[in-house]
Amino acid sequence: MRPSQALRLWQQVMLSQVREDAPDLTMRQTAILFTIYLDPPPHTVRGLAARLNVTKPVITRALDTMGALKLVSRHRDELDKRNVLIKRTVEGALFVERFGDGIIAKAHELPI
Repeated sequence: MRPSQALRLWQQVMLSQVREDAPDLTMRQTAILFTIYLDPPPHTVRGLAARLNVTKPVITRALDTMGALKLVSRHRDELDKRNVLIKRTVEGALFVERFGDGIIAKAHELPI
């Protein structure tokens, strides 16, 4: 794939997300969400902040938004009450799966 094709694919995927009645996530929120769903758990605020090279408040704000959309949930770690574990949800899993399906569909539409 050439850079222009990759950019066209990304544009088409983003346009389809904007046109649908899907949650309007920022690039940072999307990166956090995909990390939660594509990397093996457990996920903590501290771990996500380190992985994405951002501060813990950045992660917390993103999780507030995604939690309100039911894409993720948060629970206290029973073994270490200082930690908050971020859990996947059915709604979040469906969102990520549909996003992946959309990428595949748009990739098939690209000219060779």
